[in-house]
Amino acid sequence: MLFLIALASVFLLPMPWPILLFVSALALEVVEFWAWQRFLRRYRIRAGPEAMIGTTGEVVHECDPEGRVRLRGELWRARCTVPVPVGARVRVRALDGLTLEVEPEVEPEVEPEVEPEESG
Repeated sequence: MLFLIALASVFLLPMPWPILLFVSALALEVVEFWAWQRFLRRYRIRAGPEAMIGTTGEVVHECDPEGRVRLRGELWRARCTVPVPVGARVRVRALDGLTLEVEPEVEPEVEPEVEPEESG
């Protein structure tokens, strides 16, 4: 907008003001463009197939080696290398067309808490 005002000033103001206003408006537009690019780089929208890789879903039809998985409320055809029972959580590791390649989600092992023995 400021650039358009500077362009109009070429016809309305005496010299050298239009040149000064035009150059400063152009510099401000370049800085503004750079600032917006830098700001928006932090907020990339993840969409498409690459956004599904790494997400988790639930097996609804046994996956041995192919089955069905519910992911984000949608049913997907899935392929896995090891049999996965119904209800198990799986993680998407790749996408082959409309078929997800999944692997069982590894749950962290929790060691049982050992209570100290009371001496007495």
